[in-house]
Amino acid sequence: MVFPVSGVEINPFVPPAVAFVISFFTSMGGVSGAFLLLPFQVSVLGFTSPSVSATNHVFNIVAIPSGVYRYIKEGRMVWPLTWAVIVGTLPGVLIGAIIRIRYLPDSRSFKMFVGLVLLYIGGKMLWELLRKQTTKKGQIAAEEEFQKIVQEYRRQHQSGDFSEKNETPKVTVKKLNLSRIVYEFYGQTFDINTVGLMSLCFVVGIIGGVYGIGGGSIIAPFFISFFGLPVYTIAGAALMGTFVTSVAGVVFYQLIAPFYSDMVIAPDWMLGFLFGVGGFAGMYCGARCQKFVPAKIIKWILVGCILFPAIRYLQAFIG
Repeated sequence: MVFPVSGVEINPFVPPAVAFVISFFTSMGGVSGAFLLLPFQVSVLGFTSPSVSATNHVFNIVAIPSGVYRYIKEGRMVWPLTWAVIVGTLPGVLIGAIIRIRYLPDSRSFKMFVGLVLLYIGGKMLWELLRKQTTKKGQIAAEEEFQKIVQEYRRQHQSGDFSEKNETPKVTVKKLNLSRIVYEFYGQTFDINTVGLMSLCFVVGIIGGVYGIGGGSIIAPFFISFFGLPVYTIAGAALMGTFVTSVAGVVFYQLIAPFYSDMVIAPDWMLGFLFGVGGFAGMYCGARCQKFVPAKIIKWILVGCILFPAIRYLQAFIG
């Protein structure tokens, strides 16, 4: 099957299959999988025009709602974090889209940019994992207690002793204002500077706009490494932020496409939709299974997914 916008020729069953596998694992860490789909499109499919960034946004729009639904249903959506991500990243994503079109239209420069971004994020997470005290004590305690509850939850389900009182713990918001966001997760309280968070989200939004991943995907590792927040509580917020900013990104790319007749900017809707269908199923399954996977394993999965394409791109640029 040939996709006329991107010029890609591929079996229509391949994009959903690839997206399902990627999204299943990355959604556990609050990452849609778009940051890995982009290297697949660029390196495997040969899709290198700015349109690939817009197509990645289409994938996010189709795929993310299933994962968000699961996190909301399980009471692990921290809405104050979600709104902070959206408000901070949204203007950044639009700025990033302009930078992508004007300053990084060729594949070589774009690959170098992507490689450096991924190398920094992955390196930061790897450093935190290899340190003796990988995270803040509250983060470790909350994640470990959550795993204990999940194990008991599973045991009671299997034995038929499950009751409403034994449900897995939910997030409780304690404070929300312009200076602080405070929430509690299984006996541990997490306090975040609202302005600092939104400022970081703005910078991340610019990077995400250039890359074509919305920004929420990049903020997830920062939540874990810089703010010391449990991975079980940040995944939903990061995915929801990615969804909203991706909607804005797609609209923006589509609107400005007529002004750049010398390059392909508008998204390849059909290709993005096929990726999104696979991602929709993968994210739902990943979000559903997340509570059964130890936090450290989820973090190692994220590190591997981030560093592998980073090293490949930088090697290609240097070579």
